[in-house]
Amino acid sequence: MSVRYAVLGLISQKPRHGYETRVVFESLVGGDENWEVKPAQIYTTLDRLEEAGLVERSSDLGEGEEPSRRVFQVTPQGEEALQEWFASPVPSEHQRDEFFIKLIIGVACRQADPERLIQTQRVLLFQEMHAATNQREEYDPHTEMAQILLLDKAIMHLEADLRWLDMIEMRLEAIKEQPLPEPEIRRRGRPRKGEKGSTYPPPEKVVSPL
Repeated sequence: MSVRYAVLGLISQKPRHGYETRVVFESLVGGDENWEVKPAQIYTTLDRLEEAGLVERSSDLGEGEEPSRRVFQVTPQGEEALQEWFASPVPSEHQRDEFFIKLIIGVACRQADPERLIQTQRVLLFQEMHAATNQREEYDPHTEMAQILLLDKAIMHLEADLRWLDMIEMRLEAIKEQPLPEPEIRRRGRPRKGEKGSTYPPPEKVVSPL
């Protein structure tokens, strides 16, 4: 997710300065252990939103141009951009999986033990699920239901990833027997004379009789 729209939405709720925006964002996601946002990222985002005309400076807390003292409010253009974001679905990125790439390349180049890769990943997923479960139990359902639901989703994804690793283990021999895709590499540049697709020399111009 682009932090840009999260920042825009928090400023739409009420005018905020950079430090407050960062603290509120991390509180919403359950702390920086879940989603860490550096102060520089918040201030850079605010500068870009201001340049785009989506927020404007409403006041300064004290003197000087220190980023943490600048208070921003949303503009009408910012409200419009925020509504467009709310009206758009959020695409998933499940197919952009780094472990999948690591496993397949490890099998193809024979530089890694696939079984060990799977077991190492499984240990990490169990550790993450244990940490997420403990964190979830610390929240109060009367005041922190949103954070509980976020962790529920994280735990469900971790459970699905663990089941997926079990499926990979069962089908690992079939994966090993299948070659890595080798697409045809097309030559770049102009085709040589006489090759298919070549237009050199150019065809003779046919003059129709009058």
